[in-house]
Amino acid sequence: MTLMTFVYLVAGLVLLVVGAEVLVRGAARLAAQFGISPLIIGLTVVAFGTSAPETAVSVQAAWGGSGDIAVGNVIGSNIANVLLILGLTAAVAPLVVSRQLIRLDVPLMIGASLLTYALAWDGALGRLDGALLFVCVLGYTGFLIVNSRRNNKVNEADDEFAREFGLHEAAKPHASLINTGLVLAGLVLLVLGSNFLVEGAVALARALGLSELVIGLTVIAIGTSLPELATSILAAIRGERDIAVGNIVGSNLFNLLCVLGLASLVSPKAIGVSATALAFDFPVMIGVALACLPIFFAGYCIRRWEGLLFLGYYVAYTAYLVLANTGRPFAQTFGEAMLGYVIPLTAVTILVIAGRAWKAQR
Repeated sequence: MTLMTFVYLVAGLVLLVVGAEVLVRGAARLAAQFGISPLIIGLTVVAFGTSAPETAVSVQAAWGGSGDIAVGNVIGSNIANVLLILGLTAAVAPLVVSRQLIRLDVPLMIGASLLTYALAWDGALGRLDGALLFVCVLGYTGFLIVNSRRNNKVNEADDEFAREFGLHEAAKPHASLINTGLVLAGLVLLVLGSNFLVEGAVALARALGLSELVIGLTVIAIGTSLPELATSILAAIRGERDIAVGNIVGSNLFNLLCVLGLASLVSPKAIGVSATALAFDFPVMIGVALACLPIFFAGYCIRRWEGLLFLGYYVAYTAYLVLANTGRPFAQTFGEAMLGYVIPLTAVTILVIAGRAWKAQR
C-alpha cells in the first residue's frame, strides 16, 4: 500500500465525519428556524445525517461504476452498526430498548432487509428498484413526522437535543445565512471525503489483492459508521441509552432505503450485486437484523455479555471475509464451524432466554 493510498483513506474518513457533523448541525438549526420541533428534527434530520457518509460514498461509487463498493458499504455498515457499534456500546454500559423499537422499528428494519434482498436477487439493482426503496424511505419519514406530531410534548430528551445542537440559538441575527453555509460546507466536505475514500479503497483493494466488495464490507463500512459509533457511545455515557439503540436501528433503515435507493437511481447502469453478496453477506445482514428481536425483547435491554457476543461475531465475520478472499484453506473449516455449531448454539441460547422473558412478562 502506497503512502498516497493511506493519505486518501485517512483524509476521506476525516472529511466524512466532519462533513456529517457540520451538515447535521446546520440542517437541524435551519429546520428549527422554520418551527420544526426538536423531536421531529431528531427523527429525520439527524437520522439522515448520521447516514450521510454512507450516502456520499455509495452514490459516488455507483456513479463511478464501483457497484461492489456501493453495495458492500451498505451491507457492511448495517452489520457493523449492530455487531460492532451496539456491541461496543453495550460493553461500555447496558443499553435500554424501548417497546416501540421492538414493535415497530426492528420489524421494519427486518422488512427493509428482506425487501432489498428480494430486489437484488436477480443480480442487479436498477432504477426501478432504487425508486421503490426511496419511496419507502419517504413513507417512513412521513410516518415519523405524523406520529411525532400526535405526541408533541417536549420532554427532557428534546431539551437535551436542542441544547446539544444549539437549536435555541437559531433566532440570532444572520442565523439563516450561517446555517445555510454550514449545510453547504457539510455537503462539500462529504463529496470531497467520499471521493478520497472511494479512490483510496479501490487502490487498497488492488494492492492487497482483495475484492472491492470485501473492502466495502470492512474498511469503508467501519469508516462510514463512525458517526453512528460516536453518537451511540456518547449517548450511552450520558445515560441516554435508548437513543443509542434507536440511532442504530434508524440508521440501518436509512442505509437500505435511502442510500441504496439513491445510489441505484443515480448510477448510469444497474448496480451489479455479486453472487457472493447474495449467497453470504445479504443473509448475514438479515440474520443480524433477526437476532435483534429476541435479544432486545429479553428484558428490553442489551446486557454487557450480549454486547461482547455481538463483538465476537463481528470479529469472526471479518476474519472469515479476509480468509476466504485471500484463498486460505482454513476459511472453509472456519466457516463450517461457525455455521454448523457456534451460530446454532447461540441462536438456541438467545431463543431460550427470550422465551423465559416472555413467560415472565405474562
